[in-house]
Amino acid sequence: MFETVWQKCGGANVPASRTAFFGSIAADASWVLDFGRVLNCLREAVEQNRPLILFGTAFSFVHLLDFLAERNLRFDLPAGSRVMETGGYKNRSRSIPKTELHRLITERLGVPSSHIICEYGMSELSSQAYDGRAALLRGQDWGRAAARPYRVFRFPPWARVQIISPETGCEVADGETGLIRVFDLANVFSVMAIQTEDLGIRRDEHFELIGRVALAEARGCSLMTV
Repeated sequence: MFETVWQKCGGANVPASRTAFFGSIAADASWVLDFGRVLNCLREAVEQNRPLILFGTAFSFVHLLDFLAERNLRFDLPAGSRVMETGGYKNRSRSIPKTELHRLITERLGVPSSHIICEYGMSELSSQAYDGRAALLRGQDWGRAAARPYRVFRFPPWARVQIISPETGCEVADGETGLIRVFDLANVFSVMAIQTEDLGIRRDEHFELIGRVALAEARGCSLMTV
């Protein structure tokens, strides 16, 4: 997936010396970051005023942000820099709300929320959902004065999402919370629908991602059997 996005962003025209992969597999089969190389990359981008695109899992960004916070390090990446974060935490790091993760990315890397892209998907699906422009939910809808931004995820036209009430098994009304169910016509020779244990809020035909159901089993393609 990252390779496809990279190619669409013109990655084939970028010299190999300006790309890097910072992950490695530890003895317990978990992914770890080479923080020294990450810091060198961030510093070079700032010194050369060269926009940077960072692709990574949510839990890898938590590891990086915690590392920067422990050392009181902040970077102001050049204008045009982007961050793409994907996947849940899978017990690989502490879990934090997406809004908090994005706030910390902005605080430590200088990339505004408008330049952070999110992906939602899983190994059982052939398609992924990406979030669009942050929408504005007005305070009166929530019984409070302040407005609250939220991010809406959309699947491609050949996939559909339903937000299901765990009590009734039926779709919830717009603005209500339930379990995310995905129908993916690209799943040739596989199951057509996936019932997840992820929570989402129905936003018309799309959804706002909340996170995993409490006490749900950690799942994900980055969890390896050892």
